[in-house]
Amino acid sequence: MAVKSFMQGLTNRRSNSIEPTSDVQDMVIDSRLRHEILDEFEQASIGWIWATDAEGRLIYMSPNAAEKLGRSMSELVGETLMKLFETDTDNPDEKSDRPLNFQLKSRKKIRDLTVRFALNKSKHDVRQTWWSISGKATFDANGNFKGYRGSAYDITVEYEQKLVDSKLAEYDSLTGLANRHYMNKRLDGLIASYRTSKRSCALMMLDLDKFKRVNDTMGHQAGDSLLIQASERLRNIIGDRGEVGRLGGDEFQIILPDIDDRGTLGEIADKIIQIVSQPYPIEEKRAIIGTSVGIAIMPYDGIEREELIRASDLALYAAKNGGRGQFRFYSSDLKDEEEERDILIDDLRLALQNEDLELHYQPVVRATDNTVVCIEALMRWTHPERGFVSPGLFIPVAEDSDLINDLGEWALLRACTDALEWPKTVRVAVNVSAVQFANPAFPPIVERVVEESGLDPDRLELELTESIFVGDNETTAAIFTSLKALGVRLALDDFGTGYSSLSYLRNAPFDKLKVDRSFVETCTQTDENSAKIIAAIIGLSNALGMETTVEGVEAFDQLEVVKSKGGTLIQGWLYSKALPQPQILEKIGSGDFKIEPQGPDRHRPERRSVFRRVGVIHDDHRYEAVMRDLSKTGTLIEGLIGVPKDTQLVVDMGGGQLAVGVVTRVTDKAIGIEFENALVSDGAGGLCTRHRVSPYALAAAGMPLASLTQEKAFPHEQMGGGQKSEPAFMQVQISGAA
Repeated sequence: MAVKSFMQGLTNRRSNSIEPTSDVQDMVIDSRLRHEILDEFEQASIGWIWATDAEGRLIYMSPNAAEKLGRSMSELVGETLMKLFETDTDNPDEKSDRPLNFQLKSRKKIRDLTVRFALNKSKHDVRQTWWSISGKATFDANGNFKGYRGSAYDITVEYEQKLVDSKLAEYDSLTGLANRHYMNKRLDGLIASYRTSKRSCALMMLDLDKFKRVNDTMGHQAGDSLLIQASERLRNIIGDRGEVGRLGGDEFQIILPDIDDRGTLGEIADKIIQIVSQPYPIEEKRAIIGTSVGIAIMPYDGIEREELIRASDLALYAAKNGGRGQFRFYSSDLKDEEEERDILIDDLRLALQNEDLELHYQPVVRATDNTVVCIEALMRWTHPERGFVSPGLFIPVAEDSDLINDLGEWALLRACTDALEWPKTVRVAVNVSAVQFANPAFPPIVERVVEESGLDPDRLELELTESIFVGDNETTAAIFTSLKALGVRLALDDFGTGYSSLSYLRNAPFDKLKVDRSFVETCTQTDENSAKIIAAIIGLSNALGMETTVEGVEAFDQLEVVKSKGGTLIQGWLYSKALPQPQILEKIGSGDFKIEPQGPDRHRPERRSVFRRVGVIHDDHRYEAVMRDLSKTGTLIEGLIGVPKDTQLVVDMGGGQLAVGVVTRVTDKAIGIEFENALVSDGAGGLCTRHRVSPYALAAAGMPLASLTQEKAFPHEQMGGGQKSEPAFMQVQISGAA
């Protein structure tokens, strides 16, 4: 602006202040005065003058300007203006969204354009020089372009302050991640451009499980330190695949352009969960949290920002309510999970009051003689309308309220009372929530329960997870001391996963380690190290004088591996599922409590039993059928007759999920189909296709754009424009499928 004002003043002075006495005198005085004023102007560094030739090469620049740039005139003159300067794509005023070369080639007037001095200088350098340039294209008498003539002045200080202010407006000051404002703007831009080009974009929403507890027990400074560390971990995981933002508190959002492969997204989510859940060093302590992830994908789950955010939010709530430490993909049948959560906690409170909850008991067996030495109490809830409600669903809900303490006390008293009817050689194990354990009243509660029930304290085994070590180490140590003084036994559950640390074993008086079932599930696979890990944990436990229980043994080949690695105490379906107290008493019989193992010889990945209506597409026909069983590699279909072996079919599972397969088995009632591409986990214990048919393709097939986010299969009349041949197979009605 200084240059503009000066040039205007110069024009006024020439027109108003000089009174020529003759044409020649006027030219001499005018020329002399102009040069004098321009020299003073350039020397004062208020602004500078520049000029280019028709090819865009610099032919003149004020000497002071070259000096300010730290370059000689010979280095600058002859270089193209496009090589010397470039516009800033991150300009907060968004005036420089087009590159300098575009503006010069258009030969239009340049007005207050912000540029960076770029000659042999990286834009990542800390020190930069920013100019504001103005210029006008000049032409000769014949209309030929002669080049640009213009002015410039240095705006480095003002512009860099503007960048700082802009960064503060769009980035989180604590973590340096983009904030909600920036992420919304970025998502709007991507959706607008991707909708036109029919590209996909995934959105992940996540928050930190148990973060509030870290804040409450370790202080807000510890919470801030944890957020900074968690943000850095997320940056490292995502890299250049997308953008990570912090929306506020412990909420984060991740934008992943051009990714719709649900296998890849599931792997990214799994990695986030595993790495974010590792311990955080804070001063001399360790904080332990977890995370849950909700995933939505444009255009399948929404074609507007609000739709996509709501879908990922619902998926996140489903992941949290499914037991936490999980991911979920959005599906149209997800309800408003916040409302569902409130209803669930009210129903759970009522169930506790009405004694509608019960405990089932799963035995722990000594493998050498099949004798039961301990029984674990597991909480069960059958809701009058919902049916069976998984503990993985209602326990986290109870932990977020004061109900977990009442629930835990009820379970302790019931388990101890039931154990009085068992042989005195059999202990009872009760799971203890980290929230329960942190309650200063917990040891007195245990003492009161033992006294009221009359159970020998040595027969009570409290199963704890490593999340109890969050917070004040002195308080944790004091609780351990109080519990051991009561004479009860302590077991460390799920050892070997998440954030296991040997320091826990050094500092805490555990009597037992429980090997996590995830190692048993893969211990028979030759390409896994699970068997070696089981052996290492058992060896460590023996060296420390502890017992070891191996969980999740379901087949004889797993049992043999565990026994060969030194395992003696076994828990799993091979011996018994969790049973209600009356059935446990039946098994006890005369008092000699032994269970013979019964089950499959080999462990196989679970094939899920389903009963679900699907479409089966062959040539230009779509048949209605029922899917009975589903695995990653295939399915069993009922409802079609006359389908020969080796026929290629497409199974339409809804929502754009089309699985191509070939018929490998035919019976009177069903056909077995092997998929061309294996299904992947949907994060909810189910399976889904890696990819979906784009809603844009569905729209092209005749579906209206307004229904892109709804669950719809290909209508029969939209398959290829109508019937082209006679149906090849007979369709029969199967009743009862959902």
